[in-house]
Parts: sequence; structure tokens; C-alpha cells
Amino acid sequence: MRACALCALCVRRAALGSGLFSPRRSLSSLPALWARRKGSEYSRVDSELYSSLVRAVVSTRTSAQTPESIEREDAQLFGAVVRSKPKQAPQKTLKNPCPLLNEAKSGSRSECEGEAMTRVALRRSSEQPALPSVTKVLQKTMSASQLFYLERWKRRKIAELGEEGFKEYSMNLFKNGKLFHAAIEAALTAETSPKEDVECPEDVAGYLQSIGHVLEDVTGVRAIESVVEHQSLKYLGIMDCVAMYRGSLCVIDWKTSEKPKPFLHNTYDNPLQVAAYIGALNSDNNYNYQVENGLIVVAYKDGSPAHSHRLNAEQVTQYWEKWLFRLEEYKERDV
Repeated sequence: MRACALCALCVRRAALGSGLFSPRRSLSSLPALWARRKGSEYSRVDSELYSSLVRAVVSTRTSAQTPESIEREDAQLFGAVVRSKPKQAPQKTLKNPCPLLNEAKSGSRSECEGEAMTRVALRRSSEQPALPSVTKVLQKTMSASQLFYLERWKRRKIAELGEEGFKEYSMNLFKNGKLFHAAIEAALTAETSPKEDVECPEDVAGYLQSIGHVLEDVTGVRAIESVVEHQSLKYLGIMDCVAMYRGSLCVIDWKTSEKPKPFLHNTYDNPLQVAAYIGALNSDNNYNYQVENGLIVVAYKDGSPAHSHRLNAEQVTQYWEKWLFRLEEYKERDV
């Protein structure tokens, strides 16, 4: 076996030594490969010109200029660059500013626990022109984006329910709203604790369950479903409630919603509405006290815990100013 392997190795070496199996000879002996090599594109390139081009590119130095030096050079040639600032809308100023608090009232702003509850009814008089309500002013001065989303919601509801179905849906919302407020009044004015069950229609039982944890912190009710009128600005509204909430006297607004509203901005114009009620209450002589804080409570039909949004004095002042702008806009349009 070893002898056969040695013989094969000797034969291969002898063949290579004689040049019979030389790689160069075997490749050059093939006409097709030789023709392809002879006709290569590289054979027609001017090697001397190509070499000088490569040397020129490799030997070129990079520019010493930087973005800063280029900017300085441009400034010398063309002048300094003037960066334009975005145009800002002109700042609006109120034509008829009005303070939130009434200096003429000497009554305490918070010490009113022992006083009787107030309920001022709405009175219409044919002799005097009707005053605009807070709700009407806000509806007539909605922004373009608010109107767009409101109209889109309405179209979707009509597409889902039909024209007649949408009318019935709107009527049910109004009816359930009244029943909900009546149930809250019964809970707040009942001799028993609001924590106990209060009889209410089945349609609003979930809403009342939703605000149960909020009602536990509401005490010292001062007014329910009561009209307020601003003496100098000439508008009116109907407050849902004025009561103590966690130690602060607040104007409380009860809302219902099909969608969760965990943040204050989800309530849209509701903070302006509460600020408008507070300003009117402070101006109205039917109330011998003043309020600086507000509370918006959003209840849900499925009974899930309501979201409560508290407005402190600083926030109320800010929304009061926004309300004054909306009121001026309404009066300008109404002229």
C-alpha cells in the first residue's frame, strides 16, 4: 500500500518537473480564455494617464475651512445673517376688565357653615331685555376647532343612530341630566348621610354611584340649582351647587360623560363656565358671601369612579380672564 502511494507521488513530481501540467501552460493553451484575456476593457486604458490621476487625487490636501470659518467669510462678503423670528399674534387686552372678587361685600369668603341654603329662581320679565346665559355665550364663541369636533361627533352619531334616533338620544341626555341633578340634590339635602343609598331612577343610578366618593367630602351646602347674575357685566347662569369641599368653599359643577375625562383639559370650556358662575355669584347681592374655588365632577354611567377637577383661586382667576374675553367677543358679535 505504501509502495503504491510513493509511486504515485514520484509520477506527479516528474510530470510537474517536465512542464506537462504547468498551470501557466495549461491556461495559456486554452484559446477561449486567452481570447477573453486579450479582449479585456482594462487593456485599452491609458495606464500612464490613470496613474497620474490617482496621484493627483491622493496628494490633494483637505480644506482647512470649518463651518464656522465659512460663516465668518460669508458674513464679511454678504453681511451678517439675520434670522427672522416667527410672527406672534398681537396680545389682546380687555376692553372692560372686571375683578373676580367684589370689594363691596364684607361677608366672609368661607365662614358660612351656619347659614341657610339659598335657591334663587330664574325670573323672566317682558319689560327688561333678556340677559345672555353663560352657556349661550360659550356656545356662540366656540373656536373653529371646537366647532369642527362637535360637528364631527354629531355626524357620527347621526350616521350611527339616524336622524330620529339622534333626536331621541339628545332628549334622553337632557332628561337624564335633570334626573341626575335631582338625585344629587336629594343626596345632599337628605337628613341621612349621603353615603347611604338614595332612591333614584335606574337610568341615573350608575351616575350617582360614580360620584359617591366625592359626595363624602361635600358638606355645608350653601346653594343648589340657584341663579346668579353679574350686576355690571350683565349675564346670568344657574349654578349646580355651592358647598364646602375638603375645607374650601367651591362652586361645584356636576357633569356626565360617555368617555373618561381624567384631566382638566378634557373638560374643554367647563372651567370657564365655573369661573363665570363664581364671578357672577361674587357680584350678586342675593349672596352675602364670596367664592374663590371651583370643582368640576365628571360622572360615568357604568358607575366607575368619577373624576374630580379642583380649581384653586389662581386657576379660577386665569379662567375668569379667559371668560371675560369670550364675553366681549359675544357682545361684539351680538351688536
